[in-house]
Amino acid sequence: MVFFIVGVIFVPIGVVSLLAARDVVEIIDRYDEACVPGNMTDNKLAYIQNETISKECIRNLTVTKDMKQPIFVYYELDNFYQNHRRYVKSRNDAQLRDKRKANQTSACEPEKTTANGQPIVPCGLIAWSLFNDTYSFTRGKENLTVDKKDISWKSDREHKFGKDVYPSNFQNGALKGGATLDPTVPLSEQEDLIVWMRTAALPTFRKLYGRIYFDLKENDTITVRLSNNYNTYSFGGKKKLVLSTATWLGGRNDFLGFAYLIVGGLCIFLAFAFTLLYFIKPRKLGDHNYLSWNRHPAGR
Repeated sequence: MVFFIVGVIFVPIGVVSLLAARDVVEIIDRYDEACVPGNMTDNKLAYIQNETISKECIRNLTVTKDMKQPIFVYYELDNFYQNHRRYVKSRNDAQLRDKRKANQTSACEPEKTTANGQPIVPCGLIAWSLFNDTYSFTRGKENLTVDKKDISWKSDREHKFGKDVYPSNFQNGALKGGATLDPTVPLSEQEDLIVWMRTAALPTFRKLYGRIYFDLKENDTITVRLSNNYNTYSFGGKKKLVLSTATWLGGRNDFLGFAYLIVGGLCIFLAFAFTLLYFIKPRKLGDHNYLSWNRHPAGR
């Protein structure tokens, strides 16, 4: 009965989850290879490292199905191991929270201080490698403004990044890893940084770039003007731009629905199997007389 009850509960949840996931509309565009000039396709690393070559790129996306606002804009990276132990540890949370602890750069190797010994704020490899591709969207002559407010977790903004902590000596070294930060804006308001520093558990991940508060119609053509700055060519990574709607369950997540269906189906199968086993070959009940407390002592 326990297996049967679990199955009856899980199967409908799985069906509802899959139906909700199917209602999500996604547009996915891989642009890291498409934005490389034709004469440099054999040497992508030289292209991305050459500052004299323009990194501007224009992509046209076709809306396959009506998309209701808000439309979530993500960037997706592949083969990027943010879960690497050395990478994850390369930060100092005390420094991020409190300006009085700006000098605390322990565990931030190799991005802890400048050449003359000044502390870097924020220090560490995670902040240093901040994603720096940018996107702007138009539909015909209409600009589709990207709202970047509240893209990070509220708990991160309020408790992990200080309102009185400002970037200092950031990306001032000979080798720049990614985006720069406005030194006049506190870390609690640098939401791209906050999103990036919540490290991903898997090598393929998406991070929220912003939201578009416009309804898009089927067959609309969206022109994307992007800056292809982030170097994924040195480690064989991929970059994708994702536009997605959401349902009450969130974004597209087929795994959750399939997990409920598989577990629920397995439970129902086991329930029927045990029921058939009980009727075909029932288990013989034990004789209560053999229980120790039912036995009579010898000679009595």
